[in-house]
Amino acid sequence: MGKTWIMKEFGQSYYQNMAYINFDGNTRMLQLFSGDFDISRIIAGIEIESGIKINPNDTLIVFDEIQENPNALTSLKYFYEKAPQYNIIAAGSMLGVALHENTSFPVGKVEFLNLFPLSFHEFLDACEEKKLLELIEKRDWPLVSTFRDRYINLLQSYYFIGGMPEALNDFITHKDYFRVKKIQKNILISYEQDFSKHVSTGMVTKVRMIWNSIIGQLSKENKKFIYGALKKGARAKEYESALTWLEDCGLIYRVNRVNVPMMPLKAYEDLESFKLFILDVGLLAAMGDINPKILLESPDIFSQFKGALTEQYVLQQLKTFGNIPINYWTNNNATSEVDFVIQIDNEVAPLEVKSSLNLKSKSLKVYMDKFSPAIVVRSSIADYKQIENLYDIPLYAIEQIKSINAKH
Repeated sequence: MGKTWIMKEFGQSYYQNMAYINFDGNTRMLQLFSGDFDISRIIAGIEIESGIKINPNDTLIVFDEIQENPNALTSLKYFYEKAPQYNIIAAGSMLGVALHENTSFPVGKVEFLNLFPLSFHEFLDACEEKKLLELIEKRDWPLVSTFRDRYINLLQSYYFIGGMPEALNDFITHKDYFRVKKIQKNILISYEQDFSKHVSTGMVTKVRMIWNSIIGQLSKENKKFIYGALKKGARAKEYESALTWLEDCGLIYRVNRVNVPMMPLKAYEDLESFKLFILDVGLLAAMGDINPKILLESPDIFSQFKGALTEQYVLQQLKTFGNIPINYWTNNNATSEVDFVIQIDNEVAPLEVKSSLNLKSKSLKVYMDKFSPAIVVRSSIADYKQIENLYDIPLYAIEQIKSINAKH
């Protein structure tokens, strides 16, 4: 996700000095943090390890892969309470897992920042398409419509490249989709290796089964996760720990069904019915072995795997909006389904995702007739349009959902 690069870039840009410590395989630092939490002793050790004289006024201390040293995590509490003059930033690849394994964590003593793959808007910025991005940000819909083909072509590329920094950076340099696919495959392999490294032998097979089943589960008409698809007779209690582990390390997102779309959404969740998505649409495309040639067959990529890529794309963008509740809705007999139910402007709104220009949806009509929502959103490759409380927002402008106001 580029955590190390971001921390170093931040340190080099805003501090005179940076003391960088990587805890991965670092036995010296394990020993340094294994004793008491005497801050002066720890600072002296960090200075020796990093080769940097630490002045609290102009030095940033960087702890990388901090999950590999649980005592370093605990030390943040003592830095906060006894030596708040030091500036410390820490990152961990499996930090969510570490926090759930009885690690003594300084709750309330640190600020969190979650990193996600680049959103489509950040993708446009990185690809030097700032003028196109500005049109969306200004909501100049007539001009956006004029350049619709450009947006769609870029969105197709995003479906394939995704938002992983290494993949995008390589594409910007080489403009080679096959190189991108190779990088994505290597990322997927590294995740599988992490399964073996961090998960007990008894659970690693279950983690892999869930991970490898996601592309198939999302390619069904009914995208609800089915344990029976893992193996015949599989039950939830057998796989819940593996599922939670994948969630904790940030590789998957679980979107629960709601029975009734009312606030707070969490109170109406059906925890036994959910859809699973992964962290990045480009990685999902790589899982599905999508050939780059399909990018030339516009707009087929939008309907690939029964629209799985498009739903993944929308969920991924919603995740960058902040900590908003995201669910989906089906009626009790599952004959109608709305892809997402989200909170907008203190209203619960259905969000129907369409992978084609056909905007008709029986399920959305059923939802509207039943619940009379104040805001209704559809997203597809069609142009922006608003009819009363129904907003049609192009997929490439999905971030503009945040600008909807129920009062207008």
